[in-house]
Amino acid sequence: MIDWKAIEVALPLLAKGSLMTLRVSVAAGLFACLLGITLGLLSLTKNEVMPRIVTGYVDFIRGTPLLIQIFLVFFALPALGIRFDEIWAGTIALGLNGAGYVAEIVRGVVGSVERGQREAALAIGMVESQILVYILLPQSIRAMLPPLTNELITLLKSSSLLSVISVYELTRAGQAVISIYFAPFEIYALIAIYYYVIVKVLSTLSRWVERRLPAW
Repeated sequence: MIDWKAIEVALPLLAKGSLMTLRVSVAAGLFACLLGITLGLLSLTKNEVMPRIVTGYVDFIRGTPLLIQIFLVFFALPALGIRFDEIWAGTIALGLNGAGYVAEIVRGVVGSVERGQREAALAIGMVESQILVYILLPQSIRAMLPPLTNELITLLKSSSLLSVISVYELTRAGQAVISIYFAPFEIYALIAIYYYVIVKVLSTLSRWVERRLPAW
């Protein structure tokens, strides 16, 4: 039998947790995009060192679980004298993780732009950084948007792992209600609905933006 009392109590608490999920996910997503785009462009430079550094970073991010990366930021960095509260630790860990995948997206999409454009830009005196930022990157934005959206959706869903370091996001809020009312079916079903609605809105917004971007 459905526990309507637990659902009534859970709805506002899950809404509060959803706001924290959105706050953390938006901040981590912006951080991931800024850092990831920078790393992706650096991996395409002719510099011998930077592409190797970026490759090492991406390999580490892709080769280790996100949960361990969260623990490294929250539990291991304080041993080096670097401390963050649980919200900032979670945001930074998610951002660093997302940046590794965004860097690969940027490297693949920007690197696939027709080679003759780079050669033409070099011929008129543009330097490597100008070519990447002003010629190749703008043409790649529309092609990058779908995979970037997928990565941001993955990041948003992965924010549920922050419950292990006591960030009061959506999953943690649900766990708090379950510990009192012992109604796991009702509460986890509500959590799934909340995540689905958020992801659906994000996907719809991404498609709307994509249709309005210029096709170079």
